[in-house]
Amino acid sequence: MQTSFQFLLKKNATRLTIAAVAAGSLLMTGCASAGVTGVSQTLVQPQARADVIYVQAFDASPDQVKLDSGIAQKLKTMVSGSSSANEQMQAAQAAREEVSDEIVRQLQAKGLNAVHGDAPAPANANALIVAGNFQKLDEGMRRRRMLIGLGAGKSEVGASVQLLYKPAGGTPVLLETFTADANSGHIPGMAESAGLGAAAGHIAMTAAAAASVHGATEVKRTTLSGDAQRLGDSIAKQVLAANAANGWVPAAHAE
Repeated sequence: MQTSFQFLLKKNATRLTIAAVAAGSLLMTGCASAGVTGVSQTLVQPQARADVIYVQAFDASPDQVKLDSGIAQKLKTMVSGSSSANEQMQAAQAAREEVSDEIVRQLQAKGLNAVHGDAPAPANANALIVAGNFQKLDEGMRRRRMLIGLGAGKSEVGASVQLLYKPAGGTPVLLETFTADANSGHIPGMAESAGLGAAAGHIAMTAAAAASVHGATEVKRTTLSGDAQRLGDSIAKQVLAANAANGWVPAAHAE
């Protein structure tokens, strides 16, 4: 026979599970986003298929990086003995590498010959060159994302991108330009998530569940690194679309 104490434990466990699921559902509705806008194509029509896709590391300046201004980040900087300038430089370099790595990885996964190519493409090869400039590198504010969410304190990255075609023995010509952006999205913060439990009088329990889910999400998805990877993914999709438009790959590859 179930005692009243066992019944209470079971009831609270059920409530905690419901709270965790509800918090998780809220997070899923505000997932991070990335996309491409302002696509502008030239009248150039390449005659030959690109033999190789050269993905250059995008230009980025350390002073473009907007660091997290939260107290926790400032304390971390003090403890590590690093400087803001050094952290900005590291963040800019990491973003450059992560975006180009992701573009190459996604294109190679589709069977295309994509390589890192900061050096000039071989003179005797037909090459598609992916180049760009970062326009925004903003770490946002982790504390605001965790507590408030819904876009408050979100991290963001953005870049202007150029696709150029270099025929064998020729010089590169511009094919297409576009803007790519990615951010950590509008994930509800702990206060919003805990509100579900608050209505039923279980603030502490729901807040604990929300904190657990938010902690894991913050590590995996709402960082400048995560934004850079999402940016690279959206750029790779546009590069695939350009390849399909020129008849170099089946249209299905761009989906």
